[in-house]
Amino acid sequence: MSENTSENKNFITDIIDEHNESGRFGGEVRTRFPPEPNGYLHIGHAKSICLNFGIAEQYGGKTNLRFDDTNPIKEDVEYVNSIEEDVQWLGFHWDGDVLYASDYFDQLYEFALEIIRLGKAYVDDSSAEEIRQMRGSLTEPGVNSPYRDRSVEENLDLFKRMRAGEFEEGSRVLRAKVDMSSPNMNMRDPVMYRILFATHHRTGDKWCIYPTYDFAHGQSDSIEGITHSICTLEFEDHRPLYDWYLHTLEIHHPQQIEFARLNLSYTLMSKRKLLKLVQDKHVDGWDDPRMPTIAGIRRRGVRPEAVREFADRIGVAKANSMIDIALFDHTVRQDLDPILKRVMAVLNPLKLVITNFPEDKEEIFEVDYFRHDKEKSETRTVPLTREVYIEQDDFSEDPPPKYFRLAPGREVRLMNACLVTCTDVVKDGDGNIIEVHCTYDPESIGGQAPDGRRVKGTIHWVSAAHAVDAEVRMYDRLFLNEVPEDVPEGKDFTDNLNPDSKVVLTNAKLEPALAGAQPGDRFQFLREGFFYLDPKETTPSHKVFNLTVPLRDSWAKIVEKHNS
Repeated sequence: MSENTSENKNFITDIIDEHNESGRFGGEVRTRFPPEPNGYLHIGHAKSICLNFGIAEQYGGKTNLRFDDTNPIKEDVEYVNSIEEDVQWLGFHWDGDVLYASDYFDQLYEFALEIIRLGKAYVDDSSAEEIRQMRGSLTEPGVNSPYRDRSVEENLDLFKRMRAGEFEEGSRVLRAKVDMSSPNMNMRDPVMYRILFATHHRTGDKWCIYPTYDFAHGQSDSIEGITHSICTLEFEDHRPLYDWYLHTLEIHHPQQIEFARLNLSYTLMSKRKLLKLVQDKHVDGWDDPRMPTIAGIRRRGVRPEAVREFADRIGVAKANSMIDIALFDHTVRQDLDPILKRVMAVLNPLKLVITNFPEDKEEIFEVDYFRHDKEKSETRTVPLTREVYIEQDDFSEDPPPKYFRLAPGREVRLMNACLVTCTDVVKDGDGNIIEVHCTYDPESIGGQAPDGRRVKGTIHWVSAAHAVDAEVRMYDRLFLNEVPEDVPEGKDFTDNLNPDSKVVLTNAKLEPALAGAQPGDRFQFLREGFFYLDPKETTPSHKVFNLTVPLRDSWAKIVEKHNS
């Protein structure tokens, strides 16, 4: 067992420590991650993955990956494959083979028969709406079903005939006989099995009855010898039912423990609503970089190390709370900043002509990739030519106060190269600026004034003759509101979508060192942000860079203000 330090202790490890001291599970720790394959995993699931696998690693235990595939109507092999990929990308490995609740359908069926034999389950012919009405409300107790007192023999016969496919879909269900007056709605004779004539992605048409999650959950944990069933807080009210089934069957009884789910500002965590975004084409698929899915986060260029660090930082809590998405962005920046090469990229190019620079001349500079890290000495060559590209925002014909970039008559530094002074502006017939003319100081090659004069502005640039063309996709928050579901009556959460969440720049110019960049490479574009060469859409003749996160760090400013 690995050593437990104060840094990795929380209320869950306290419970496990108590169990180890009492010998409840013989000192063993086995957890499981049980996703339903009805959508792609999101960052909230990433927290659960890190917790379940991390707790097991911490105690020298093991973790099962088990798919809760009890609803064939919503499930798909595509989701199964994506979930396996996500877990592995995060750096975790499950014990043995991938498992499925469907592996246990025969055993779960036998468990259901046993509960019927004990007189604690019955077949109900009531409709779904009738069952809903009989359950009562939070202030009123439920009402017993007229079928609740069927004999054991009749219930066994009806349930076996349900399995044989003799009854129409929705005409009967199997319910546990618990307590219709319980203050916990989950204990008011919950449904254990329902009839579904749907082909299962693993079992085909073998079954026409399927267990509910509440029934399959605990028994699957028991079959696998799970010791600690760690789940999110919404299952706290389900724990008495989890315990009731296991106690009734008198089988191995894991401990269910609930923790607060991750709620992230400006972010949706509902798979149903994320599916709507995909189906209604508000986004470009489950792996759209604006999506909070692990696939989307990965395609945006976030590294798994940053996701795991974020999970550690937010910790494990007992109560739900909202986490500022700025903390996630801050964590990503801290992960990428020390390791990425700094390069120049002009995203919205404006041509700058250095009129006194000879047309056939090239000035070559050896520039550090990691000027911020003196221990790294890797460099690249950057050519300066008569014509270069600068950012449109780095020139203003009528500059506002405290504008220190290029303007008529003003001198600025071309980063690592020389000093230039604007002498003229060229416009098209509509009055749009299409070129800026400058002169350079030949004595300033290298970027420093020979007489020591002070130049406030420094801008990046790319040689027009050597520029690498690229498409750059700038991503922002997908939603305008901190809580996307917070909408006026009659509105939908999609009314909160940010129309500028994706801006495609098709004419970006990159320095020549990026000509050999490969899909999956990451760079810091100086003065812009951290970018990722998209493996999905980049081709040998067309580079597509996704913005991972901009340079500005609102979280760092929040912390600085708090500390001051």
